[in-house]
Amino acid sequence: MPQHTPTARICRDCDGFPIVAITTGTRHADGSRATLRVTCPTCQGTGRARPAALVRAGR
Repeated sequence: MPQHTPTARICRDCDGFPIVAITTGTRHADGSRATLRVTCPTCQGTGRARPAALVRAGR
């Protein structure tokens, strides 16, 4: 069954998952894992592609 095309353009670098948690492998004193939150530098955490800037070419 075909899926609906999203109306907003999804960021091509993060595929719509702009903020991720990465485990560092170390653990805190209570046993939980230490994580880092990282945002996509392209869309800056929005998950949507920015529109292309208009550039005037020619005369």
